[in-house]
Amino acid sequence: MSDLPLLRFLGRCHVEFAQDFSGKLADYIPELTKADPAHFGICIATVDGYVHATGDGYVPFTIQSISKAFVFAMALELIGAEKVESTIGVEPSGDAFNSIRLNADNRPFNPMVNAGAIACSGLICDAEGNGAFERILHELSRFAGRRLDYDSDVFESERATGDRNRAIAYLLRTHGVLRCEVDQVLDVYFRQCAVRVTAHDLAVMAATLANNGINPVTGESVLSPYVVARTLSVMVSAGMYDYAGEWGYRIGIPAKSGVGGGIVATLPSQLGLGIYSPLLDSHGHSVRGVQTCEALSSHFDLHLLNQVADVRNCVGAAYDLAGVSSRRNRQAGEQAILDAHQSSVITLELAGAINFGNMEYVSRRLSEAKSRALQAIIDFRRVSSVSQAAVRLLESCLDALTASGVTVTLSGTAHMASFSAAVDSWLGRMPKLHKAALLDEAVEWAEDQIIYLHGGYDRLREQTALADQALLEGLPAEAVESLAASMTERRFQPGERIIAANERAHSVLFISRGMVSVKLASGLRLATLVAGMTVGEMALLETYRSADVWADTRVDCLELSLDAYARFREEHPQASERIIRNLAALLARKLIVANRKIDALASY
Repeated sequence: MSDLPLLRFLGRCHVEFAQDFSGKLADYIPELTKADPAHFGICIATVDGYVHATGDGYVPFTIQSISKAFVFAMALELIGAEKVESTIGVEPSGDAFNSIRLNADNRPFNPMVNAGAIACSGLICDAEGNGAFERILHELSRFAGRRLDYDSDVFESERATGDRNRAIAYLLRTHGVLRCEVDQVLDVYFRQCAVRVTAHDLAVMAATLANNGINPVTGESVLSPYVVARTLSVMVSAGMYDYAGEWGYRIGIPAKSGVGGGIVATLPSQLGLGIYSPLLDSHGHSVRGVQTCEALSSHFDLHLLNQVADVRNCVGAAYDLAGVSSRRNRQAGEQAILDAHQSSVITLELAGAINFGNMEYVSRRLSEAKSRALQAIIDFRRVSSVSQAAVRLLESCLDALTASGVTVTLSGTAHMASFSAAVDSWLGRMPKLHKAALLDEAVEWAEDQIIYLHGGYDRLREQTALADQALLEGLPAEAVESLAASMTERRFQPGERIIAANERAHSVLFISRGMVSVKLASGLRLATLVAGMTVGEMALLETYRSADVWADTRVDCLELSLDAYARFREEHPQASERIIRNLAALLARKLIVANRKIDALASY
């Protein structure tokens, strides 16, 4: 048995419900009576394209009325909502699927009953002429992720016994709903109902709806989000015909059935379900299919109106400069400014799919913070998507924040192309809005603004004396002079590599002017160091370099070779011992900062 819990559950459902032979085969289409009553397949496709299948998941059968939902979506996409909605209603009929009745405006009640589906096929005929069915077959194939075909025997059987559908079509023609010839439209309609699918196909088709119109297996964009929402809405209210109310009450998942024995169901943003079992109940739905859907909904609490989500969970972490700082190491004076103004910068790290409710909560958090913060950083690197409603709410929030004098930086948006493009469009009209590729860049930029604001960079270009180096703190003047005499002056240009990872460590460099970055081979920045700090001091403890060091600006430094340090240690043992104690203190401070960051993140 599989170790995947969902597949194990589906397997148990299959074993249990396969024993139920109640119901009967559809007999008003003679060809459907040839189906094997024992066939039973269950498939679930996730929005990342994984398909769980059990039983007869790959046995072909005809799609029948399930096609109605997808052809309606196709019509909305190809013809446009205005034309489709003016032709076909969206209200439940309360009647059987093949009722010969129109609404008060002489339009079909909805696209899920036969009258509405025939009208929908008629719209496709209007648009595509003789190529209407081929276009429908092509679009259904895009939903399934593979080329589908149709069963000519079932088509001929439906056409030979389709008098009731002819009566519906002529009624539609009488009221001007159909403009093409009745036989032309019905041939398209009968063929679309005879398209062959499997439970696996239905699961992928349903998952395409669940995935906001993008086929999760092929990655192809099949529908717009607008069309997906309207299609699922009608499936909720009318997809299961005169059983739709009971279905919505007990199961609560948008669904559509077909008399061929199929059921398709979609849980938005989560999964698509396809079931095949040809024995039907009194409503024309698969007996085992209904049982399976009810078991899934009940066991996993999948009812669409019973979804529990706390909007506050979208904020993965929230902190000021006391909690998390950038990877740039600061001089003592700079750090003192940041310590005195820790609450001037508020950072929110968001996570998951951000919708209207999430963004409303975020906007309140930002509004509360603006009374004390000069800057706000919102990080999106762990966000999977931002809904259009959330984008609009964020835009309004940023307008208000920047207008009130708060500088806002948005980071980590590049993986969401449309959202990143929206942010770019805001930059030109919101002077206090900024964008950063990485969160660390955003934090460092915010720190720089605080330091500049409080005069911390007034002496940025001045050269730092060797005696002011943190590693040499507390050394007697004669010891510092002795070290200086054994050092070599070095100068590096911007972009030049100062130290290469994995090379043998042979010296320590004391930065007197400029700025350098310590980076891994991947390009990830570990730290930024400035004048008054040392580079490669771990050479006093380790044999090989652990990372690359690059000059960000022109860099002046003094290089102390390990051989020169060995001689200094013999001549000044107490001063050498003080250097090692200073190194231990520097390492301890780095560890304290790292732990403080971990604590800040863990507290949210």
